[in-house]
Amino acid sequence: MKKILIILTMALTACTFQTKHRGYVFPPDLESEIADIKTTTQLTKEIGLPQVKTIYGDEVWIYYGADENYRGPLPLKYDNKTVLLAWVNGKNVTDIKVLRDADLPDVMISEDETPIPAAIELNALQELFNNIGRFSPAGLGQ
Repeated sequence: MKKILIILTMALTACTFQTKHRGYVFPPDLESEIADIKTTTQLTKEIGLPQVKTIYGDEVWIYYGADENYRGPLPLKYDNKTVLLAWVNGKNVTDIKVLRDADLPDVMISEDETPIPAAIELNALQELFNNIGRFSPAGLGQ
């Protein structure tokens, strides 16, 4: 009976439910808050600095936020995904678009590996001998 109780206790502790927020925490009334934003100063005051700015083509400021859900042994899930895109021209914001879960495509990550051209494949023993002499001893400051 004690063994069963220990196993059940371990199983229940493995089934924790936890949600962590990743990225920006957007207000629930995001559309109404961004409706009157016309300058980058207003945008940084209301939302903050962007996570990413595009470097090619139109300058777009990108903000992202999502909830990361842990459900014990089950796979990690993301929900309440929100992306805010702000097109910027100088100090003026020309357009703002908010994308939510339904607007975002589901991207499937491939399990395959991309081959690296001219890569050298080494086994564990070759790796070990290849690293000899590469690192300085601790404390020499090199």
